[in-house]
Amino acid sequence: MIALPRVCNNYLSFKTITFMLNLDFHPSGRHFLQIPGPSPVPERILRAMSLPTIDHRGPEFGRLGLKVLKDIQQIFQTTQPVMIYPASGTGAWEAALVNVLSPGDEVLMYETGHFAALWHKMATRLGIKTQVITMGGESDGIPNAWRHGVQIDLIAEQLKKDSSHSVKAVCVVHNETSTGVTSNVQAVRALLDELKHPALLMVDTISGLACAPYKHDEWGIDVSISGSQKGLMLPPGISFNALSQKAINVSKNAKLPKSFWAWDEIIELNKTGYWPYTPNTHLLYALSEACDMILDPHHGGLEAVFARHKRFAAGVRAAVNAWGLPIQCADENVYSPVLTGVILPSSVDADAVRKVIYERFDCSLGTGLGKLKGRMFRIGHLGDTNDLTLMGTLAGCEMGLKLAGIKVQGGVQAAMDFFSSNPVPIPIPKPNPKPNPI
Repeated sequence: MIALPRVCNNYLSFKTITFMLNLDFHPSGRHFLQIPGPSPVPERILRAMSLPTIDHRGPEFGRLGLKVLKDIQQIFQTTQPVMIYPASGTGAWEAALVNVLSPGDEVLMYETGHFAALWHKMATRLGIKTQVITMGGESDGIPNAWRHGVQIDLIAEQLKKDSSHSVKAVCVVHNETSTGVTSNVQAVRALLDELKHPALLMVDTISGLACAPYKHDEWGIDVSISGSQKGLMLPPGISFNALSQKAINVSKNAKLPKSFWAWDEIIELNKTGYWPYTPNTHLLYALSEACDMILDPHHGGLEAVFARHKRFAAGVRAAVNAWGLPIQCADENVYSPVLTGVILPSSVDADAVRKVIYERFDCSLGTGLGKLKGRMFRIGHLGDTNDLTLMGTLAGCEMGLKLAGIKVQGGVQAAMDFFSSNPVPIPIPKPNPKPNPI
């Protein structure tokens, strides 16, 4: 209920008017949310979020805290501490930078797309000296850098010049959500080791975590950054820093101002399942449930999750290839299992096509961001989805493209052929052993 003033007989009076903010405005059926995050939230997670609020200093919360901290380590594949913040991925970006760097420190930041560029923008605003590395050239008005993954030779060229080890960190994006490219971050670690360069390796895996293979410890990542609203299938609102011991040691001498983001107090209180501030209790309920779903051995655990995403992506690409439209990622070796970017002819406004698909077929697709605005759209195939959901999405895309005057055909059939001929084996739960007779 909102009270609004009105003028009546030269006096200001108030009339109470009821406004209903209609957020579930779809006339029938379920809306197809096929953006590359936030991804659809499973009903099982929504039910977990509906549990009553508990005392965040009480014993029940301590048990919840310890569980989610252990679970999220398994998702990152690390034995090191993982910070959980009540913030978006942008907050986790800032937390990573301010905990290990000092004013004027130099970092290398590789630009593979819009989110890498935004991370760079944040670093400069924090007083960090940045060197941006990017692949040169463009094709049909689209930067080559935004169609390829990290080029190791370009990073090597810069690091070989740094004999004084002025560069304190190398920052790369694992899965670039704006382009559909998944870079080889293991190769960056191999390069740092080969050159014996002490720079920290900092990786944004906000859209890669729980979708694409990611091994924080094995790959030698010093700080991994992620968020809740992609492969973890949660609403936006919590984010993560997975650490290495090297990063923790460096943080003890870092001078950038920090308080809320500071790792030291969080690490200490996390030992008993608590935080030094009020945490997002209901999103921690959701995280607990999401981890149970992702790690469930009866459904194959993380490896099955990765295989499922890889298969979904291949089915969607089969449709795009049949349409004869370019895929945003130009290197098949770094195709993303999370999303597929579709480039449209320069004469077509991709956002106008998205509008047709949304209004006619109740399907939301990702817009082109930054340098790709109006040139492409993004199909998300992550998290809580399946073959039929993707078939409906691709049918909406194909119909919308035709309505927009783009001559395409055969994409839906190509995807159907792929999914029907490439089934994913569903692990059969092993029966419980028979109890001993009494």
